[in-house]
Amino acid sequence: MKYTSQKVALAYFLAAMAVFAVQVLGGLWAGFIYIYPNFMSELMPFNIMRMLHTNSLIVWLLLGFFGAAYYLVPEESEREIFSVKLAYIQLAILLLGTAGVVVTYTFNLFEGNWLLGKEGREFIEQPVWVKLGIAVAAVIFLVNVTLTVLAGRKTAITNVLLIGLWGLVLLFLFAFYNPGNLALDKMYWWFIVHLWVEGTWELVMASILAFLLLKLTGVDREVIEKWLYIIVATSLFSGILGTGHHYFWIGMPGYWQWVGSIFSALEVIPFFAMMSFSFIMVWKGRRDHPNKAALLWSLGAATVAFFGAGVWGFMHTLHGVNYYTHGTQITAAHGHLAFFGAYVSVNLAVISYAVPILRGRDPYNQVLNMVSFWMMTGGMAFMTFVLTFAGTIQTHLQRVMGENFMDVAEGLDLFFTMRWFAGLVVVLGALLFVYAQLFPGKEIISQGDEA
Repeated sequence: MKYTSQKVALAYFLAAMAVFAVQVLGGLWAGFIYIYPNFMSELMPFNIMRMLHTNSLIVWLLLGFFGAAYYLVPEESEREIFSVKLAYIQLAILLLGTAGVVVTYTFNLFEGNWLLGKEGREFIEQPVWVKLGIAVAAVIFLVNVTLTVLAGRKTAITNVLLIGLWGLVLLFLFAFYNPGNLALDKMYWWFIVHLWVEGTWELVMASILAFLLLKLTGVDREVIEKWLYIIVATSLFSGILGTGHHYFWIGMPGYWQWVGSIFSALEVIPFFAMMSFSFIMVWKGRRDHPNKAALLWSLGAATVAFFGAGVWGFMHTLHGVNYYTHGTQITAAHGHLAFFGAYVSVNLAVISYAVPILRGRDPYNQVLNMVSFWMMTGGMAFMTFVLTFAGTIQTHLQRVMGENFMDVAEGLDLFFTMRWFAGLVVVLGALLFVYAQLFPGKEIISQGDEA
C-alpha cells in the first residue's frame, strides 16, 4: 500500500462483501418461492424479498465501485485522498440508508408516506429520505475524488473513472422525478437503469479493469490507455441511443423501435473490445504477478460480460424478437449473467487484488478464491442456460400460442428447481470468496507493497 489514505477502501470492501452475502442469500430465498410459492409468504412476501435482492445488488456494487475508486485514485494521482474523514462519513451515510431501506421494506413501514414510505418504481423503491441521503453521499464522494484527481497526476484511467462516476451520480437525480404519466415515468426511469448499467457503469468497469491489468500484466500504460479510449467511445456511442430498446412497448414514438434495435445491436462491440483487450494485455504482459486469483477474476469479468451483456443481450434486443420475449425468463437469464459478468466479477477482481495489499500481506487463499470463481461462474452459467430454455418455452406457449400465464409458469417447475440448485452453488461460491478474503492462512507472512 503506497498511500495511507487507501486504507479507507478496505472499509468499503468489507461493507460490500457483507451486503453481497445478504444479496445472494436473498436471491436463493426468492428462487425457492418459484418452487414453493407460499414459502414463508406471510413473514416475507415475494415482492419484498425481490426488492431486497435487487436493491442489495445495487448497493454492494456501488460500495465496491467507491472502494475501488478510493484505492486506485491515490495511486494514479500520486497523492493522498483529499479527505479520509469525508470518505468515512460517506460510508456511514450509505450504510444508514441501507439499514433504513431493509427495515422499511421488511416491516412495510410508513406505507403511502411520500417521505418515509417506499416508492413503487422498480430498483429505485427507496424512500425519499434514503434517496436524499444517497445524493448527499454521492456529492461527498464526487468532491473527494475530483479534488484528489485535480490536485495530482491526470491519467486516462482516472479521467474515464471520473466521467463514469459523475454520470452515475447525476443520472441518479432522475430518481426524484416521478411523473404521473406512466410512459413518461418509464422514459425517465430508464435514464437511470439503462444509462447506469449500459453507459456509466461500463466506463467504471473499463477503468477498474484497465488499472488491474496495468498492475497485473506490466503492459505499458500507453497501450492500455489506447484500448481504454476505444472501449469508452464504443460504449457511449452504442449505449446512449441503445436506451431505445426499452422504449419499444411503453407508448413512445415508433422510430425508437429502429433506433433501439440498431444501436442495441452495436452494444456487443464494447464488451467484445473489453474481452479482447483483457486477453491481449495478458498475452503481451511481461510480469508474472503472484496474484493469480485477481487475474482470473479480471479475465472472467471481461469474458462473462461479453456473453451475458453482449451475446445474451443481443439475443432478444431486436424489436421483432423482443415483441415476444420481453418480460420472460429470457430477460432474467440475460440480466443475471450480464450483472454477474460485468459488475459483480470486476468488483470481486479488485477486492481480490487490493485486500491482501491493504492488509499488508502476500496474496492469500488463492486456491479457495479461484475455486469460488469457478463455482460462481459455473453456477451462474448453468442458471443462465436453464432460464434461457425456460424463457424459450414460455415465449412460445404464452406469447405465441396464447396460453395462460399461470398454466405456463406451473409447467416450468423443473427449470425453476434446477435454477435454485444452480443458485445454491453460486451462494456457496460467494460465501467461500468472503471467507478467502477475511481469513488468511497461518503460513502467510506480512510484506510491503505489491510487485
